[in-house]
Amino acid sequence: MFPADLCHEELMKTVKPSLAYDENRDFDAWREEVRAKLTELLGDMPAERCDLNIRLEWEKEHEAFYEKRMIYTSEPNADIPCHLLIPKNVKKPCPVAICLQGHTTGMHISLGRAIYPPDADYLTRDADFAIQAVKNGYAALVIEQRGFGELRSQAYLNVFPGSDCTCAHPAMTAILMGRTLIGERAWDISRAVDLLETIPEIDSKKILLTGNSGGGTATYYAACMEPRITMAVPSSSICSFKDSIVWKRHCPCNYIPNIAKYLDMGELACLIAPRPLVLVAGVTDIGFHIDGSREVAAVAQKIYEKAGAADKFRFIEGPEGHKYYPNLSWPVVHELFD
Repeated sequence: MFPADLCHEELMKTVKPSLAYDENRDFDAWREEVRAKLTELLGDMPAERCDLNIRLEWEKEHEAFYEKRMIYTSEPNADIPCHLLIPKNVKKPCPVAICLQGHTTGMHISLGRAIYPPDADYLTRDADFAIQAVKNGYAALVIEQRGFGELRSQAYLNVFPGSDCTCAHPAMTAILMGRTLIGERAWDISRAVDLLETIPEIDSKKILLTGNSGGGTATYYAACMEPRITMAVPSSSICSFKDSIVWKRHCPCNYIPNIAKYLDMGELACLIAPRPLVLVAGVTDIGFHIDGSREVAAVAQKIYEKAGAADKFRFIEGPEGHKYYPNLSWPVVHELFD
């Protein structure tokens, strides 16, 4: 056999991103180059923000929090369903965590709710981010990401019924339009911040963004693009390209055309610094190899030192594989954020 991707693996060993971090370059000028290039690579997004057109579908009272089910319009023909949990016994306005599921059956996992057969397994990996947030004194906004759950691609399911790769079709059609699906998700998260600014119980100056796997990837890119995100905690997702999406098949929404020519994941930390950033990785994660995560963390650490914010960066290594690590992550969130 002559695998078609072998040459790509070899190319990745020799490619030198043109915007790779160099401590001898002017840091501020380099950071602006990185910002401009990432904005270009993520693709075309709306020039103006449309009316959010927020619709409240229902409200429920639970023992520890109030829950609101809402829908907001991110851009024309793109409605985003979400759930807002507001804790009862916390001083208002309170901080909030935007919670992002990855390649699961949908955002209900963040709420700790098993609906479909695979859900019980997802929840064993501590994927109930919103419930964790409430327990830690935060409100939680759970949004559905494009291509997942209620926003899964029906076009793809029509062709491949039963497939769990529901992001594939929107990821490919976005490229046809000069966009990327990860860029669209970052835009939806930015509009979620707009939504939070309308909620009086929320302190919109204290917004934590977190997620696992594909939710971690979206966390990282969205925090790069949206300065109102106060702190980012991406889990089981931030790794060098060669040790993740090149060496093993991942869903198409992970791939941004041409990015490896200019940047790897470590360089992007410059767009988050000096805001707090916590990278979380599992030592036995077979999708995001720990060596690649350590490599990215080392670059990010140097960037935070250069930005004068070394104390705002953390790298956490969980003892297992591809999962969220609440017992390790939340104490660091409180240390850096509260």
